[in-house]
Amino acid sequence: ESVYHQRIIKEFELRNINFKSELEIPIKYKGFEMQSKLRCDFLIEDLLVIELKSVAEINSLFEAQLLTYMNLLNALIGSLINFNLKNIFYEGQKTYVNKLYNELWD
Repeated sequence: ESVYHQRIIKEFELRNINFKSELEIPIKYKGFEMQSKLRCDFLIEDLLVIELKSVAEINSLFEAQLLTYMNLLNALIGSLINFNLKNIFYEGQKTYVNKLYNELWD
């Protein structure tokens, strides 16, 4: 994953895309910020969370992780990208939206 991570960072820089890499995700409880070890791979334009994987198959734990990051960061959209496939365009990516996205249309 780290090789892909570094290449994506370079692409974002070359394209002048605003991003945060290995962002520590704050957790608030009763007005207090708690320390956490939660880190998302990328937060793009403060809207999109990207999690990179290189695994045989995406499981529900990875999906729950991404959805948690999206909720804690108030990000509308998230994407899981798995590089351990022959074709990531057809098999290796899945996009998620959370309840905040649905509220845009209310």
